[in-house]
Formats: sequence, C-alpha cells, structure tokens
Amino acid sequence: MELRAKYTAFIRQHAADLGFDHCGIAKAVQLDDDARRLEKWLHKGMHGSMHYMENNFDKRIDPRKLVDGAKSVITLLLNYYPHEQQLTDAPKISKYAYGHDYHEVIKAKLNTLLARMQEEFGAVSGRGFVDSAPVLERAWAQRSGLGWLGKNGNLIHKQAGSFFFIATLITDLDLEYDGPVGDYCGSCTRCLDACPTGALVEPGVVDGSRCISYFTIELKDLLIPDNMKGQFDNWMFGCDVCQDVCPWNRFSKPNKTVEFTPIPEILNFSTKDWEELTEEEFKRIFRRSPMKRSKYAGIRRNLRFVNG
Repeated sequence: MELRAKYTAFIRQHAADLGFDHCGIAKAVQLDDDARRLEKWLHKGMHGSMHYMENNFDKRIDPRKLVDGAKSVITLLLNYYPHEQQLTDAPKISKYAYGHDYHEVIKAKLNTLLARMQEEFGAVSGRGFVDSAPVLERAWAQRSGLGWLGKNGNLIHKQAGSFFFIATLITDLDLEYDGPVGDYCGSCTRCLDACPTGALVEPGVVDGSRCISYFTIELKDLLIPDNMKGQFDNWMFGCDVCQDVCPWNRFSKPNKTVEFTPIPEILNFSTKDWEELTEEEFKRIFRRSPMKRSKYAGIRRNLRFVNG
C-alpha cells in the first residue's frame, strides 16, 4: 500500500475510534470563491458586532498560512443530537448546548488524533481547530464530501442531517482526497420560511446580525434591540428553528458522546426555575456548559427579553 493510502486509512480509522462520526479530506489550497463570498458578507455588515470576523482574512481563506507546508485539510463531524428534549414550556436552549462545552471535548480528541499520527508517521506538523480560529470549516467540509451547504447556511449530510459539530485538522501530510457532493435542498424553502427573525436573507446567506443565536450569545450589549421584541419564539440561548424544520434532519440519531449527555437542569428547569437561579448556582451547574459563554448577566438579559 502506498504511503498516501496508508496514512489516509490510519487517520480515518483512528478518527472513528475517537468517536468522530464522519471524516473527509481535501487538498489544502486557497479558497478563492469563499473569499469573495466572505468579503461580500462582511462588507454588508452581516457579522454585526462580531468584529473578530474581519481579522486574519488571509488565514481564513488559505490553510497554508495557518500551518507551514500544509497539504491536507481533514474535516471531522461529531454528532450532538440529544436523546431527550427540554420541557415544552421552558425558555428554549439550542441542542448543541445541552451537555459539556464541545470546544473542550473536541479539542482533546483532535490532540489525541494528531499525537497518534505523530507516533505512527514520525515528524508530522499539524494544528487542530474547532470553531475558535480563522478557519472556514463548512467550506472545507463541503469540499471533502461530507455534505452540502443548505439554504440555512448549515452543512447537511445526506444520511445524517445537520446536527454536527465540525472540527478541522490541517496537516503537512500528503493524503488521498475526497470530492464534493451535490446539493440536495432542491426547491424546499422550509428553513427560509420558518426563520423567526428573517435572518435567512437568501438561500445560503445568513444575516448574522439578525440571527437569534447572535443576539442571545454573541451580542454583549446590556439590552437586546427593542425592534426584535416578540420575534424570538422563546429562544433564550441560541436557536434551532432552521434545523428543526429541515427534512434532512429526519435522519438525525441520538449522539453517542458521553460528554454531551444533557445537564439535567437544562431538560427540567421551568421558567420559574430560570428566574430564581442565582449567579452562584449558575456558575456551579453550567461550569462546563457552552452557556457560560453568555455569563449569568447575559442569561438574565435574554430571559427578561423573551419573557417580555
């Protein structure tokens, strides 16, 4: 077996052993088309107050500027679809935040995968990224055949839907590459029609500055703009509407990652429980949750807003 095939088979096997659900690999090149789309999106101000999106533009579009001598971009998907759902009348929380912070969980897996590659192959350069660095992970997932970008802007896998975290490992190894798959959204517009705030301005384009996830997580202002009142459909942290209505998510299956087991309070808290939650209790209960990103003050702000 030639080296490229041997390396590729090893990586796919060990990614699966670490619990990743899907693995795709693409050649490390500059993303010219995606660069133009990103530039246009930023120019229109659709990133709102997320000014970090303007930084490191050259690194976002070229992985070779993140890892010297990069030849391959490995994309890994980890399912987070939960076994259980929240109480129906409670303030809603995005499913990705039900369990432990995915950054911590996935970063550990990426570090282990890279370490195993170095043990097996010798001097391998690489860096793992998960939603915290200038990497266009959905573009790489699409290029490596893991799905297509839906009209809601999410990566959709034909056999498994879209409730996945996307991780990226850029390496200087020369590997066998996958090719992109087709777009299977067809004439469906369910996500566009269902978005509570009209953030899906056209197929595949999300106006981040109108998205409920932006207001409830990214926005650091003390107040949410009054003109958004009555549009949040009781979402207190994030929003899953465009995924919940997607027909492809009928194929979603509960995840197998122990760390993503829902925190009991997320499933069982009523509106009254959230209102009575103290800062000390918040820090204790959600110390390993993505919800700590909004901090106690942010959760209180969001709760006041959705409760009118």
